[in-house]
Amino acid sequence: MAVSNAAPIISTRFEGGDGRTLAGYESAGGYTALRKALAMSPDAVLNEVKAANLQGRGGAGFPAGAKWSFLPKDVFPRYFVVNGDESEPGTCKDRPLMEEDPHQLLEGLLISCYAVRAAQAFVYVRGEMALAQERLATALNEAYAAGYVGRDIMGTGWSIDVVLHWGAGAYIVGEETALIESLEGQRGMPRLKPPYFPAAKGLYLQPTVVNNVETLSNIPWIILNGGAAFADLGTEKAAGTRLFALSGHVRRPGVYEVEMGTTTFRDLVEAPVYGGGMRHGNQLKAFIPGGASAPWFYPEQLDLALDASVVGPAGSMLGSGAVVVMDDTTCAVRAAWRLVRFFAHESCGKCTPCREGGAWLEKILRRILDGHGREDDIELLLDVGDNISPGPFPRPPLDGEPGVPFPFKQTTICPLGPSTVSPIQSSILRFRDEYLVHIKEGGCHHG
Repeated sequence: MAVSNAAPIISTRFEGGDGRTLAGYESAGGYTALRKALAMSPDAVLNEVKAANLQGRGGAGFPAGAKWSFLPKDVFPRYFVVNGDESEPGTCKDRPLMEEDPHQLLEGLLISCYAVRAAQAFVYVRGEMALAQERLATALNEAYAAGYVGRDIMGTGWSIDVVLHWGAGAYIVGEETALIESLEGQRGMPRLKPPYFPAAKGLYLQPTVVNNVETLSNIPWIILNGGAAFADLGTEKAAGTRLFALSGHVRRPGVYEVEMGTTTFRDLVEAPVYGGGMRHGNQLKAFIPGGASAPWFYPEQLDLALDASVVGPAGSMLGSGAVVVMDDTTCAVRAAWRLVRFFAHESCGKCTPCREGGAWLEKILRRILDGHGREDDIELLLDVGDNISPGPFPRPPLDGEPGVPFPFKQTTICPLGPSTVSPIQSSILRFRDEYLVHIKEGGCHHG
């Protein structure tokens, strides 16, 4: 097992660092990248980000530089929004960035605003993240006092205001248009696309960029070291390093910054410096490669690289950077129910297939777990799921049959509906026999 020796980029101050304070951040070179960026033209900054091939770290994985370029020319005002509503189950990598290194995020945001000529920025933080809110507020006040935010920043004539805003804990506002609705004071529900692509009609129906916390935290390093240096890490289609939240039945769960493309799921799960292998010597049963909404992978997918261009064709997604590991003591039916229960509860209710179908799926699974299942419940689960996410559902190859590449199809405005179907499809695909045991025997052999 060859683990990359690439130096971390955005997690260097997680342990023992003092990035939470302005003095500590400046002593480590903080805001040097902002000074460098303000000496460049906005287009030059944008070109460095394009050269880095920095893929968004929030789920969709769209290149940040290309996303910024979608803003229509000469249409002002325009806004920049930070998506800090980290709500995908199993995901915990934006939270430490906000708690341990808030100035790094703010510096990345300021550089990004300059590059796209934004009029104002908003940092949207998940409602339950009280410590992240507190530390970001403190850092923002320090940055204002030091002249890094506000009017005529560092005498350059460029001005920007940053507003810190927190939500009420709705999963759905992790979707960028629902987040925009929430920022505007509306109920968090996704907008139809088209016409409401944020770059065209975003916040207050003006051109808007929405980027994830981790994405923006990479920007200072890219400006200081050059986009080419970032692109040299990883592979051509998966550049740089990325944080992965590894949880579940491993010896060392945690948040690890690894080199993209060259690192595999096996490295992440088994390497002593990362997961350290399965706990208690148990065997791997399945793992979710990209947060709870991703189709499951199985032991034969362990050697796939952490690269969206590899994971997608194999039938799943890297998504939010959350890898959830399940060992052979796991009841697949109960695991699926817990995930379905979450997504059914978090449906915003806007789309009928998601609102009604998700709740129906949860009730069927609960009936099976309670020992009252019927054999035709398995096909009923699949049939209801097909009305939410029609056609072949993404999955890895199995029993000689070719896999179905990601993404999934959907009858809903946003992917929350298919996310409810994902654990059902994945568990029935590989562990149908466990459903039958529950139905015929009223329980399972996993305790």
